[in-house]
Amino acid sequence: MHSKWRRAAAVVMAGMAVGAAAWSVEPGQPAPLFELAGPKGTVSLQKLKGRVVYVDFWASWCGPCRQSFPWMNEMQAKYGARGLQIVGVNLDAQTGDAEKFLAQVPAAFAVAYDAKGDSARRYELKGMPSSVLVGPDGKVIKVHAGFRQEDRKALEDAIVAALAATQP
Repeated sequence: MHSKWRRAAAVVMAGMAVGAAAWSVEPGQPAPLFELAGPKGTVSLQKLKGRVVYVDFWASWCGPCRQSFPWMNEMQAKYGARGLQIVGVNLDAQTGDAEKFLAQVPAAFAVAYDAKGDSARRYELKGMPSSVLVGPDGKVIKVHAGFRQEDRKALEDAIVAALAATQP
C-alpha cells in the first residue's frame, strides 16, 4: 500500500473509532441519516425511505472493495426494479482517489463522497468495506464488515428477504 493511502487509511480508521460509544448501529434501530455529494448529485438516505437500501462504505485503497463492486453492480441490476438501491459511500480523504478507482471499477449504483468520515463514525464501522442493509422503514436490517466471496449468498439472501417483506 502506498504511504499516501496508508495515511488516508489511518485517518479514516482512527475517525471510525472516535465517538463509537455515542452511536450504535444494530438491527432494528434507525439507520443514521446522511446527505452527501456524489458524482451524479446529492445522495440522501432520507429521500430513499420506502426502498430497501444497501449502504456500502468503501475506499480506493481497500482490496476487498474491488471485489465487492462487481457483486453490487449485479445486485443493483437484478433487484433495482424491485426496490433495491445500493449506495456506495466513499471515505477517501481525496475525492480524486475515489474517481481514479471508479474509472477502473465502475459503479452502476449511487455513489457519495464523505471525505471527513462523518457517516463512518455514526455507523461505527468495524472494517473496510462495511455494509448496512436498511429497510424501507429506515431501520437497520443487517450490518456486515468485510467482503469475501463466501459472503455473497448470505448478503443476497438478506436483500431478497428484505425486498419480499416489502411486497404486498
